[in-house]
Amino acid sequence: MTPEGKVKAAVKEVLKAHGAYWHCPVQNGLGAPSLDFICCFKGRYFGIETKKPGGKPTPRQLLTIKAIEDAGGKVFVIDGDTSALQRWLNEVNEPFIKAQHERTFL
Repeated sequence: MTPEGKVKAAVKEVLKAHGAYWHCPVQNGLGAPSLDFICCFKGRYFGIETKKPGGKPTPRQLLTIKAIEDAGGKVFVIDGDTSALQRWLNEVNEPFIKAQHERTFL
């Protein structure tokens, strides 16, 4: 597995563990450019660009990142460490856990 492939595998595990929806668009030159992962979790839209350790987004990817952020989405560029993604998913999920807990004790 390539270094970037290992990062993608780690990201998939995090997304699966949290129950997030995700897909990996196939870039074939048709349509708009995209990132490696397009995701939704608890109504929040986010994209993920994976890179080998130390890798950086291309200029085209930076434009896509800006477009997603300008539209109100969240973007992660992950080159190995998934902790920021995991933290964010936990933060997004926290109100849902609290609401479920409160309903349990009503």
